Amino acid sequence: MNHAYITGVGNTAFGRLEGLSTLDLMAQAAKRALDDAQLKRSDIDGVLCGYSTTMPHLMISTLFCERFSLRPNYAHGMQLGGATGAAMLMLARELVMSGRCKNVLVVAGENRLSGQTRDSSIQTLAQVGHADFEVPNGASVPAYYGLMASRYMHEAGVTNADLAEFAVLMRNNAIRHPDAHLTTPITIEDVLASKPIAEPLHLMDCCPISDGAMALIVSADARGVIKVRMTGAGQAHLHQHLTAMRDVMDCGAARAANIAFKEAGLTVHDIDYLGIYDSFTITLLMLLEEIGFAARGHAAQRLRNGDFGQHGVLPLNTHGGLLSFGHCGVAGGMAHSVEAYRQFQGQADVRQVRTPTHAFIHADGGVMSSHVSLTLSREA
Repeated sequence: MNHAYITGVGNTAFGRLEGLSTLDLMAQAAKRALDDAQLKRSDIDGVLCGYSTTMPHLMISTLFCERFSLRPNYAHGMQLGGATGAAMLMLARELVMSGRCKNVLVVAGENRLSGQTRDSSIQTLAQVGHADFEVPNGASVPAYYGLMASRYMHEAGVTNADLAEFAVLMRNNAIRHPDAHLTTPITIEDVLASKPIAEPLHLMDCCPISDGAMALIVSADARGVIKVRMTGAGQAHLHQHLTAMRDVMDCGAARAANIAFKEAGLTVHDIDYLGIYDSFTITLLMLLEEIGFAARGHAAQRLRNGDFGQHGVLPLNTHGGLLSFGHCGVAGGMAHSVEAYRQFQGQADVRQVRTPTHAFIHADGGVMSSHVSLTLSREA
């Protein structure tokens, strides 16, 4: 049976990167991933590209290939909201394991901060809402998440202070990353006192809008001394719109995770590194609790105990996550996998944790709508 390995990663800085287009950013990240994997452009026979709201091209994968001088045997563009990056990695794994491709470049980037106005970005993202029942009421993505957060916090006994703990952890992690968007220290009090956006969510409970790009290469042949194998993957899609969500305690995250765990022959107890999607503090907390990394209503307590810290038993988003490293669309979610790879390779500098054995990555798109889970394992 063929295996699939992550063999190289690359990224730009995140933040305001004036004068760089979607394709410029993607090309920078892709070049760095190729250099990291010690591969040539001619070695790439598969290309997967994430969508861009600032360049909504119908054929973004072949557009990028033309720009980057690639002539792959397989090219595909994908749209699955925040789950796109993980879904592309899952597809890259399938392409490699089937023998269709030997080296798949997975890339996404966007000048979401400098390439469009704030109002345009808010309006574009709000379209994930129901066209008849949600969008006409003027709802934004934070409003959707605020409604969901209110229900979950009521049922699980979560407080605003619990949410604030995760914002502070992500900021502390981002401070140690040279490419992060937000690096000003914050406290729990700062989070609670920040501007209300969509109750119960405050400004610092929400991720920023960034420019940036990420790229990873998935290969049939492992490279280097430390091999990072993609051992499991799973998806679940229970609803698209908030008004169709049946139960905030069962969004689909656990279902996707269980498929990935079963495929890898692992459980939550085997995992020693976490890369969990964190578009909002409530997103991160809900995912940790539904998947089983904390009991309902107790994720913040595990954080306070030090379990999710750099030197804890389950280091979490050591790059700073979407909440502080930044969020430029698809590439924002890909950063969790890039950071996990660097942790495996011992390349995380001052962020380095004890070398992981098994990492778990999870991403969601929409309003906890589409879920993709991945397991990565180290093979010496």
